[in-house]
Amino acid sequence: MASGGGAVREVGSRAELDAAVGGARAAAVHFWAAWCEASKQMDEVFAHLAVDFPHALFLRVEAEEQPEISEAYGVTAVPYFVLCKEGKPVDTLEGANPASLANKVAKLAGPANVAQSAAPASLGVAAGPAVLEKVQEMARQNGSSAAESTLKKRLEQLVNSHPVILFMKGNPEEPRCGFSRRVVDILKQEGVEFGSFDILTDNEVREGLKKFSNWPTFPQLYCKGELLGGCDIVIAMHESGELKDVLKEHNIPLTQQGSKIEEPVMSESANEQSPEAIGLTEAQKARLESLTNSNPVMIFIKGSPEEPKCGFSGKVYIKGELVGGSDIVMEMHKSGELKKVLTEKGIIRKESLEDRLEALISSSPVMLFMKGNPDNPRCGFSSKVVNALKGAGISFGSFDILSDEEVRQGLKTYSNWPTFPQLYYKSELMGGCDIVLELEKSGELKSTLSE
Repeated sequence: MASGGGAVREVGSRAELDAAVGGARAAAVHFWAAWCEASKQMDEVFAHLAVDFPHALFLRVEAEEQPEISEAYGVTAVPYFVLCKEGKPVDTLEGANPASLANKVAKLAGPANVAQSAAPASLGVAAGPAVLEKVQEMARQNGSSAAESTLKKRLEQLVNSHPVILFMKGNPEEPRCGFSRRVVDILKQEGVEFGSFDILTDNEVREGLKKFSNWPTFPQLYCKGELLGGCDIVIAMHESGELKDVLKEHNIPLTQQGSKIEEPVMSESANEQSPEAIGLTEAQKARLESLTNSNPVMIFIKGSPEEPKCGFSGKVYIKGELVGGSDIVMEMHKSGELKKVLTEKGIIRKESLEDRLEALISSSPVMLFMKGNPDNPRCGFSSKVVNALKGAGISFGSFDILSDEEVRQGLKTYSNWPTFPQLYYKSELMGGCDIVLELEKSGELKSTLSE
């Protein structure tokens, strides 16, 4: 039986790999790419493991240069590791995880050839000191990610610290802005006990919560860890009775309501009071109800849609229900929630997967569906296509198929093309990596995508 002897061997063909793996009791194969920084880091770990486990065979395959081998072993991203026993694959690992790789190698090859182990419990194997050092180095490099993870956990704890919690400027006794004061008054009127957090005292929480909630303004009201919305949303829910219903649905106890609040409604998008009085006659209520229901979607603005008289006017109603002001509608549009609401209310037709794919494909004359994005490709084949398009001076749109499994799987059926990347021109599939590289080599890429 062949053994590694502590060195990593480069493989140049499928036949060579089959012969090497077939003749080894235990073999580990690293599929790598020169452009991938994670591959370089894991290559060092792989080399150290080869020293620590000399009775196993350690092989390297450059994934892009050996497409036949990569396809045979199902390699779609690098770094990628295949572990074989008695000539047969028994385990795999995708991504840069040195601790997991060390565990898998130890399970495959037995204890490391180290007199005394200093391995932490997280490794779970007798890994050599060089591997441990590399793990620590990669941990330091990932420090920023760990900090983000820590902040996320803190925010999750905060939003769940009370059944109802308000992130506001100031505190309930001394609100520091009118919007926060308005929400505090509404919660008191509803008779709900709530916790609060003054975002002016902690900028990390203030900025982090904007990303966490995908909501850029304050105050923000949460119920059982879920964002209800900001000032405009809370006002609308309070006036319609929906706030009380939501609180009851979440089993939030309500005490006796206080007196009705007689003060003007305030908008989050302006620092002025609206002249809309809360107290209305029956005739006024009837007229307003008639107006808000006169169209499936109704907007009350200064001016007309053709000639608006202000930049952020007005209030939007859908099927007679207030959605919010211009700032709320803009946020809903950005997040995709507006389209979802309009679909649920039957205002627009529900988009099928085919409709969505066609919209994505036609979103740019030259459209690339890839792993990652042009600035940070997540596989070598995507990287090559990006480089070819940039080299030819071609502007193109892109979509990261790793971010949406529905699009990833749907596009395979839609295009009848099972792999990625996929390049489209004027909504027609051009092909994958090989076709693009052939066009580049022949000098026809730019002319083909400019016809």
